[in-house]
Amino acid sequence: MDEEPRDGEAATAPRSVPASVSTSGQASTKFVEPPREQIPVISAAHVAVLESGAGEEFWVAAGMSHLILRTTGRRSGKEHKVVLPYWVDGGVLEAGTEGERIVVGSFAGAPQHPAWFLNLTAREVNAEVLVREKTGSYWAEPDVLDGADYERVWAALVVDRPFYVGYTKRTSRQIPLVRLRRLRPAEDGLPAGS
Repeated sequence: MDEEPRDGEAATAPRSVPASVSTSGQASTKFVEPPREQIPVISAAHVAVLESGAGEEFWVAAGMSHLILRTTGRRSGKEHKVVLPYWVDGGVLEAGTEGERIVVGSFAGAPQHPAWFLNLTAREVNAEVLVREKTGSYWAEPDVLDGADYERVWAALVVDRPFYVGYTKRTSRQIPLVRLRRLRPAEDGLPAGS
């Protein structure tokens, strides 16, 4: 990844994260939070399992559906993949759609944003990102939420996943929320205009 946790950063011990109570069907279940420095390694292994096709059961972990997000490194120009839990924003439903995916740049409350988020905000190389879910792949436009939209989504999200509130107590940065606006199926693997 382009940004890794800085050397000397305090490691966090595994913590038990309680299940949440929700009516949306998107609540997390209890899980053990890994030490922050292990998150990139765990994510890389998770990508490998999901891409191998051998890990059908790993698309949902701790009660949360996951996706693979592919970005281009803002400095390296190399492809980067990360597995992220997503939350479906039902507040922006259109007729016949399931809602839009929201991913959270929490990095377990680290002082810096995760590398995938920094890459994603480099719009000159990531105007579109490739998203893979259990049911297929598609190109999406990332939209970093702010203002009233951020507040509305955050309030609904933390009902289902209250552990994110705990992450805000570990950092002074605002934890980013990114809406992945589905553009088209990823039939050729190339962004528009390539």
